[in-house]
Amino acid sequence: MITATRYHDFSAGHRVHGHENKCAHLHGHNYRVHFTVEANRLDSIGRVMDFGVIKSALCLWLEDNWDHRFLVFQNDPHLAALQAIDPEGVVAVPFNPTAENMAEYLVQVIGPQQLKGTGVRLATCTIEETRKCSASHTLNL
Repeated sequence: MITATRYHDFSAGHRVHGHENKCAHLHGHNYRVHFTVEANRLDSIGRVMDFGVIKSALCLWLEDNWDHRFLVFQNDPHLAALQAIDPEGVVAVPFNPTAENMAEYLVQVIGPQQLKGTGVRLATCTIEETRKCSASHTLNL
């Protein structure tokens, strides 16, 4: 496999439902997401995928769906109250919005959806919540 990686920064709020400490509170991060795509061979120019295509397929998905939004687990008891305050800014997600779950969702759901038909797959996604804390998910084949 040959890989190429591009990162993207976005800002979002969240709360971790059931967390035993301060992450249970409403808060946010300036996230950095590293997308690593892979292919069996390079294209005719010598690339896994043009970095601009990674941007348009994956980075812009983040901009359109999660940037400057508040991510809330669909089973969080506070979801309805938060959506009542900001219906467009609060996004219900099918997972508790930890960095680990966000990375898994991007690799397992968004990558295949956004890269369909390209011959390239999203192999790994690493999400940095802070410069000191990150989580990664790698595609299992």
